[in-house]
Amino acid sequence: MFGALNRFISRLDSDAPSQTSRDSYGAFGFQALRNKNNDIPIEPWYDFVIGINGRQIEDPDVSSFAVEIRNCAGSNVALTIWSAKGQRVRTLQVAVPTPSPTLGLTLQWTSISSTEDVWHILDVIPDSPADIAGLLPYGDYIVGTPEGNVHGEAGLGELVEDYLSRTLRLWVYNHEYAVTRLVTITPSRSWGGSGALGCMLGFGALHRLPAPLNEPPAGPGETLFETARFSNEENRPPSANLRSYPSGSSLYKTSLNQQSSDLLVPATLTSPPPPPPMGATTSGPPRAGRKARKAVSPNSAFDEYFKEGEQKSKEEDFTPAAKSAPLPPPKMGGPPLAKSPEPEAEAQAEEAPS
Repeated sequence: MFGALNRFISRLDSDAPSQTSRDSYGAFGFQALRNKNNDIPIEPWYDFVIGINGRQIEDPDVSSFAVEIRNCAGSNVALTIWSAKGQRVRTLQVAVPTPSPTLGLTLQWTSISSTEDVWHILDVIPDSPADIAGLLPYGDYIVGTPEGNVHGEAGLGELVEDYLSRTLRLWVYNHEYAVTRLVTITPSRSWGGSGALGCMLGFGALHRLPAPLNEPPAGPGETLFETARFSNEENRPPSANLRSYPSGSSLYKTSLNQQSSDLLVPATLTSPPPPPPMGATTSGPPRAGRKARKAVSPNSAFDEYFKEGEQKSKEEDFTPAAKSAPLPPPKMGGPPLAKSPEPEAEAQAEEAPS
């Protein structure tokens, strides 16, 4: 089992260029700082150029990149872009003009992990400094500040402590409106609540910048298993994986309408087996006849079950049927009544000494 797992992981490593996402740890690229060309859909700060004409950029020298652009003058150049929004990779075909073979981009060789220093606004307390500044819960992400670089989970807290009771500027990206705005906030400890900002923040892998709402979300597992295959597997046509079973020999059959043989469809159990051909004789010794059972429809299954249980209960309790003859009435008369004592006997009983 461990050998197969190791082969599977090695196969995934070999297919890394075909993945739609890129691991940011230890990866570098040219981060876009400014874009003067409106025809190129590259967003400053969020987009990184990590490849050109199908090759990964490993040289931090921007002059080599400029030479490659000039060599494509009069034609198109293919740029591989990694976006911090959703951590996705896409390819752009950009036309390079002949008179001035430039793209109008200002680039800087930067680690992709620098975009991981993002703080997600989870909740905003009313009348807090964050509420007064206009921060929105869930949709806002603090991505940086003009005051300097902020690194690590505790970086924002240290910056806030340095700007207590002073004006602090923050770059905030809103996921719902896909805009980045500059927010001015004044941290304070005396606003009447806990914290200097009055908001709850999220940091880490679960709070990275999501993909824009106008892009379709990636399906679960489609990146990981898109091209993964064990090294000992062979390319076989889909029809080779289909197996045929004789009628009535299995509870499951392979659906011919599906392209993959991994999907099993239960066979129809309610259809009777085909009748034997005319003149065919059954083999084997005759079996004792079994008591025929009435077919129970799915809708009246519970009714029949409860009626059968009620009948058995009446038989065990010897309960007479509702339509049996009534009990006979009692006979006329009855036992003789006791005689009352005579008057003389009563008088003698009174004169007797007590």
